[in-house]
Amino acid sequence: MDWKKEVQKRKESLISDTQEFLQIKSVLDEGSKSDHAPFGEGINKALNFLLEQGQREGFTVKNLDGYAAHIEFGKGEEIVGILCHIDVVPEGDGWMSDPFGAEIRDGKIYARGALDDKGPTMAAFYAMKIVKDLGLSLNKRVRMIIGTDEESDWRCVDHYFKHEEMPALGFAPDADFPIIFAEKGIIDAKLIAKEVKETSTDIVLKSFHSGRRFNMVPDYAEAKLLVNDTNINVSDLFANFLGEFNINGEINTEDKEIIVQIKGVSAHAMEPDNGVNAGILLAMFLKRLFSNGEGHIFINEIVEKFANDTRGVKLHIVSSDEISGELTVNLGIISYEAGEEGYIGVNIRYPVTGDSKAIKEKLGNLPYFELTEFNDSKPHHVDAGHPLIKTLQKVYENQTGEKAELISIGGGTYARSLQAGVAFGPLFPGRPDIAHQKDEYIEMEDLLKAASIYAEAIYELAK
Repeated sequence: MDWKKEVQKRKESLISDTQEFLQIKSVLDEGSKSDHAPFGEGINKALNFLLEQGQREGFTVKNLDGYAAHIEFGKGEEIVGILCHIDVVPEGDGWMSDPFGAEIRDGKIYARGALDDKGPTMAAFYAMKIVKDLGLSLNKRVRMIIGTDEESDWRCVDHYFKHEEMPALGFAPDADFPIIFAEKGIIDAKLIAKEVKETSTDIVLKSFHSGRRFNMVPDYAEAKLLVNDTNINVSDLFANFLGEFNINGEINTEDKEIIVQIKGVSAHAMEPDNGVNAGILLAMFLKRLFSNGEGHIFINEIVEKFANDTRGVKLHIVSSDEISGELTVNLGIISYEAGEEGYIGVNIRYPVTGDSKAIKEKLGNLPYFELTEFNDSKPHHVDAGHPLIKTLQKVYENQTGEKAELISIGGGTYARSLQAGVAFGPLFPGRPDIAHQKDEYIEMEDLLKAASIYAEAIYELAK
């Protein structure tokens, strides 16, 4: 079977449908949620778009209360699962084009979700369509399971598997090729600043906000200050700081308050060093101003626990293993308002042999912050000799001519929802990982290659 040729026959419609899919702003929106749209109207619109595509192509479709859905074909007792998600992280700032315009430039489709995970989802959908259209004999059902809350709390998966059976095996087109057989554990921890009496003298921190999600390196941070000491030249100090770290920022005065803003670089929390954390940098600057005053301790603790450390050394949680590498720490959210409760949101990716209980204990014993929320998604690992991995290795090597090495990641995909599940593409070796960053894109060539690989994988796993 010439899978690449079958994809080429459908090239124009695959690209067109991918663009239309990406133009739907499927970001979590609590403000527009309803009984039929638990995560907001944008996500619900994207879900219905995909289900309508499935119905038109003659698949069996099922919507589970807007939390999740599936598209299925074939017969048999066992299910081959393809686990995708249609929600995307917020677009962030600094895009060269509309983040939801799905503009094509230089052979790339630019849009939030192009790589994570709406582009790959459409490639997998077309792969299913190809296998179905060809009328190939299968002994298993093939089911695309569509999540809607992967970028937040995975409430979609929890709801889905309360009502539906678990696939025997499967893959998630939501990471890297060749094959990801190990995923680190993922912790989201919210820590509240304990009440400590502070004296307000030279400077008062009125507010400090940075970050939208635990799993993103914040690319913007803003603080409002009240400066009582006229001898402190905040503007000059800030200009020197920006030059020292080669970053961008602004400083303005509004109603006697000084507003300080820093721009960083967004990145996925699985490797914080790929980004520039605007929140931590702003805290580092503010620490230079504060010798005391309201907000001084809050700022000081952020710097002491997180500045220049993405491996948990300062938190005393550092660890690593040969399968999945080092633990990473991302300070994703900082929120402070004078007179109210300040808090931080931390995302930790720990090795597959790591101990989340020990991490929780360390966070729970911090002197200034109180641990109030601790969500732990356990690590995932499939043995290298498993038939799923052997089959996908054969398919990848057949189509690319390259060795299908097994790799591990700090990211978490829906593959970990299955006992035998791996992440499988769409990012090919050597391509930059720009998921969760501005100007996210997918190469059209890679979109087509992935669809071809997924089609053969579906057939080989289900025949």
